[in-house]
Amino acid sequence: MSLDVSPQLLAEAENGEVREQDFVETVRTSLPYAYDLIARLADELRSGTAEFADNQTPPPSEKERGQLLRALSSDAIRGSLERHFGVALAFQNCHRVAAFRPDAHGGETHARFTSLRAQILNQSPEFRDC
Repeated sequence: MSLDVSPQLLAEAENGEVREQDFVETVRTSLPYAYDLIARLADELRSGTAEFADNQTPPPSEKERGQLLRALSSDAIRGSLERHFGVALAFQNCHRVAAFRPDAHGGETHARFTSLRAQILNQSPEFRDC
């Protein structure tokens, strides 16, 4: 799944640096499911007292699943979304993404969420091909 890059943004990239806000806007319009999910998690995190907010609901279709995988598998996209929303993202399977406060990255709860044990315990046969 590719980003829908405008001719203007492509020209900017060809001539030098790209403004991150322009890149995030491209991600928002190209990967709306992923962007909206991460925005929702960031809002939940900010409005509550929990150490993280996570999604456990599978995407409605493979199109949305692809958007989420694309957003989280790209260092540039993932990093830009983390900076834009002020969160640290963690990802376990084809839809379980969590937003942590940036200072929680590497802390006990984050380490537990991203551990080998958590990854194994979060598996099930229906996720085998996701």
